[in-house]
Amino acid sequence: MTIAETPIRMVVRPDGPTRDLEAAEKAARALLSALGVALDREGMAESPGRMARALAEMCTPRPFDATTFPNDRDYEQLVIERRIPFESLCEHHMLPFTGMAYVAYLPGKRILGLSKLARLVEWFAHGPQVQERLTQQIADWLQENLRPKGVGVVLEAEHLCMSLRGARVDGAATLTSAVHGLLRDDARARQEFFQLARVGR
Repeated sequence: MTIAETPIRMVVRPDGPTRDLEAAEKAARALLSALGVALDREGMAESPGRMARALAEMCTPRPFDATTFPNDRDYEQLVIERRIPFESLCEHHMLPFTGMAYVAYLPGKRILGLSKLARLVEWFAHGPQVQERLTQQIADWLQENLRPKGVGVVLEAEHLCMSLRGARVDGAATLTSAVHGLLRDDARARQEFFQLARVGR
């Protein structure tokens, strides 16, 4: 392998505050008690700890190496990964929203390992989010770190804060999109992206 062919690894690691599961469990116990949930029976005694660990898992992204390789064959067509499953937490109600991501880019000088597109979606989905920001963050990261000719991201998700409370609209899908470069500026490239994404199919 020559120097020009050597993969480049960008290390993606969390840089936020560390978690305190003991404090989280105490807070979960206080919250459930304040809501009138009886914690003195066998099935509920360990629920505050389970609740704290579950939320900690949903708020902690797994670190990964975003490996890129030279585009030595000058591939100039879309690279698209469809139906990447994701789950996140609505930052307004701390209820989950789940769905599928459709991520594409037009390669420049480098290409990204295919599994890293899914890892990137997972990375930004972990923790309190809104779908609009999540969509933009994925697109922005690819544009800034991969330097492709274009980027397109579509998220389709169902929000439990809509289906379980409030409006109680079951099965409604929210779609958001973000595009950069040629996928924003060139109508034909943008149309090709949305046609190939075939969201919901």
